[in-house]
Amino acid sequence: MTTESALPSPARRDDLASRLFDLAAGDEDARLCRDIPDSQCSEQPGSFVRQVIAQALSKTGDVLADPKVVLPWLLGAVGAPAFLLGLLVPLRESLALLPQMLVGAVIRRFPVRKGFWAASSLVEGLCVILMGVLAATGMRGALAGWSIVGLLALFSLARGVASIAAKDTLGKTVSKGRRGRVSGYAATASGLVASLAGLYLALGPADARPEWLLYALLMLAGATWFAAAAVFWSIREFAGATEGGRSLGDLIGRQFALLARDRELRKFLLARTLMISTALVGPAYVSLAQRDSGQQLGALGWLIIASGLSSALSASFWGRLADRSSRLTMGLAALLCGALGIGVLAIRHWLSDWTSGGLFYAVVLFILGTAHAGVRIGRKTQLVDLASGDRKSDYVAVSNTLIGVLLLIGAVTGVLFECGLELGIGVLSVMAVAGALLAMTMKNVQQ
Repeated sequence: MTTESALPSPARRDDLASRLFDLAAGDEDARLCRDIPDSQCSEQPGSFVRQVIAQALSKTGDVLADPKVVLPWLLGAVGAPAFLLGLLVPLRESLALLPQMLVGAVIRRFPVRKGFWAASSLVEGLCVILMGVLAATGMRGALAGWSIVGLLALFSLARGVASIAAKDTLGKTVSKGRRGRVSGYAATASGLVASLAGLYLALGPADARPEWLLYALLMLAGATWFAAAAVFWSIREFAGATEGGRSLGDLIGRQFALLARDRELRKFLLARTLMISTALVGPAYVSLAQRDSGQQLGALGWLIIASGLSSALSASFWGRLADRSSRLTMGLAALLCGALGIGVLAIRHWLSDWTSGGLFYAVVLFILGTAHAGVRIGRKTQLVDLASGDRKSDYVAVSNTLIGVLLLIGAVTGVLFECGLELGIGVLSVMAVAGALLAMTMKNVQQ
């Protein structure tokens, strides 16, 4: 067999991508191109499959370096000050959102935007690898803690660039009615992989779970972003519109004008603000689990399994539901998160014996992860489908910038948790329920 015949030709790769796309789409309208350029329509199967693979790799890294589960364990392992725990989620979320108003305009100056995602993913992977390296080399105490937090800040800024580029590329290459499934299938695949890692930590022999295994796990997580960058770069993205290269003052004025004239965008932003609670409440549950179960890697393994399985078992469902009604997806998911918090508080008050084992909190994190996956997939699909034409970057940028400011302010939840973890869980659960009710009043943008 010659070398040329042994290698898959572009035609064979396209044929495989087409078969996978037909299988994933699962309906007779799979090839329908509703709101993407005609030039991109023939490339939709390959673009769909490549974005699922790239996002699956990226999301695997997210779970293996989860700031709500794994990074708190890392800070504890290096003896970092406890108050740094309260910075993890707000920094991870807010710094990924705050720069996006400016970044959105910069990206729009380039007709092809996939390179921004690929480059940002390389930075993300390097930051996570360095977290593991710093801990593995023996750095401890406040210096180690602040170094990890600093790397997380840089990671989050790169993530902000990737977020804009990903949504813009998705909007150009995959038709409406298929976008939610990209996130759904990717989250399912990544959840399964991460669950296998957690299973090893939970059930592996004690002598096969040395302390450095946590650091190796982070280095592996970083490598997944390197692989994701290579896959995303292979997407065949055609040149798009480049309007939008404006000064910062004009940019702010024009993007905030969206809020003045778009009532649905304002309603979406208010609902998303209330749903911030689904991200902020996670460390409180982990802290309760640590209080009752300790910092052993076995306990961490069960939490990783719960987090991974929640995405694996629910994301495809949320993705399909989001393609039918993203507002319903947001509402149901946020309501589930709120009900979980109320239920946990009730069990701790009347059935406290149930909470003594680590598995209880694994179940809690599984439900929370399921709910948060629905909120994330629902809000992404709602925003992309709400923005018509080639204006998706503007909608995403102004939305994420405003939410980023509120998330940074959300760092004060550390003070709330200081007053009592149960109090914090109660307040955040009520916020989630309020967000669910508001989401159900939004426009069904899939019709």
